[in-house]
Amino acid sequence: MKLGDAIQSADWKNEKHVPAIEAPDVVTAGVPFTVTVSVGKEIPHPNTTAHHIAWIDVFFKPEGDKFLYQVGHFDFTGHGASVKGADTGPVHTHPSATFSMTVDSAGTLVAVEQCNIHGLWESSKEVKIG
Repeated sequence: MKLGDAIQSADWKNEKHVPAIEAPDVVTAGVPFTVTVSVGKEIPHPNTTAHHIAWIDVFFKPEGDKFLYQVGHFDFTGHGASVKGADTGPVHTHPSATFSMTVDSAGTLVAVEQCNIHGLWESSKEVKIG
């Protein structure tokens, strides 16, 4: 089995596990732009001790390049756990991260997330140079 065989994908507007990638369609080479990745944008994903998004990784694959380059890794560790019991804690992290980046060429942003119950999910978004 290959890792890719275990990664699921769908439309984030219809499936709560798919990472949504918000970024400009066209950017200027070498100029910072903002990217937001999130899970549960249209359909909320549970954030409980028993069922939550653990992390999101973001990669960039330049057009014509063989490899993906990791842009960021975002952990979400607050799921309501407490010494009083599951889901009684005061902190819940929501699976969303915003960052800025630059690129020198067009390519594809790829986000992969881990749901502790439903496994790995991915999505992608093309970014052009204008």
